[in-house]
Amino acid sequence: MLPQPATDSPYRRYREGRIDSAGPAPQDAPMSDTNPTAIEQEMKRLERRLDDLLRAVDLLREENRALRQRQEALNAERSALMQKNEQVRTRVEAMIGRLKSMEQGT
Repeated sequence: MLPQPATDSPYRRYREGRIDSAGPAPQDAPMSDTNPTAIEQEMKRLERRLDDLLRAVDLLREENRALRQRQEALNAERSALMQKNEQVRTRVEAMIGRLKSMEQGT
């Protein structure tokens, strides 16, 4: 059985806004204008965003691996079908040749 292509890819989830994120970054403020709590919150937000991105990378790598595996299987199937097609073509041409020779013999 061939692996099925991913219908719900990380990219699709990202495009549709279904990958967790803490939202857009706030306006950059100088460090002297921010309090330690704001810095901690921003660091936590960045950590969550980084975790989300790392998960997306892992998912994309897995999807890419599955797609490459599927492509390899499809290429092998195509090659086998082309070989079968050539065998059938040869047999049909041989049958036509025999029929023509039989027709000429009568």
